[in-house]
Amino acid sequence: MVVGIAVLATNAVAGGWGAVAWLRKDPSVWFWYLLRAAQAAVVVQAVIGFGLLAQGLRAPDGLHAVYGFAPLLITLISEGMRVGVAQRELEDVDIESLDRGGQIAIARRVALAEMGVMTIGVLMILTLALRAYQTGG
Repeated sequence: MVVGIAVLATNAVAGGWGAVAWLRKDPSVWFWYLLRAAQAAVVVQAVIGFGLLAQGLRAPDGLHAVYGFAPLLITLISEGMRVGVAQRELEDVDIESLDRGGQIAIARRVALAEMGVMTIGVLMILTLALRAYQTGG
C-alpha cells in the first residue's frame, strides 16, 4: 500500500511539475530528479508485484495486476521515445557550426521535447496507478 501511494504521489508531482515547466517553455532540472524518483517508485512497485505473483498471491482483480505492471512498460517506452525525440531534434543540425547562442537554443529545444514526452508518460502512469488503486479494494 505504501509503495502504491508513493507511485501515485511521485508521478503526480513529476507530472504536474513537468506540465507546468513544459507549458512555460522552461526546461527544469528539478523535473528530472522528480521523474527519476517516480520511475524508481514504479520499479519498486513492479518488483513487489512480481514477487507477490511468484509466491502465488493473486491480485484482488485481474485488472489490478494489469494496471500495476503497465506503468513499468510505459516507463520503458517513454524512455525510448525520449531518445527518439532528441535524435529527431538533432537530425539536421550541425552543432559545431552553431554559435554558443544557437547551441543553447537547440539544447533547450531538445530538453523541452524530452520533458514533453516524459511528462505525458508520467501522466499516463498516474492514470493507471489511480485505476490500480481503485481496483485494489
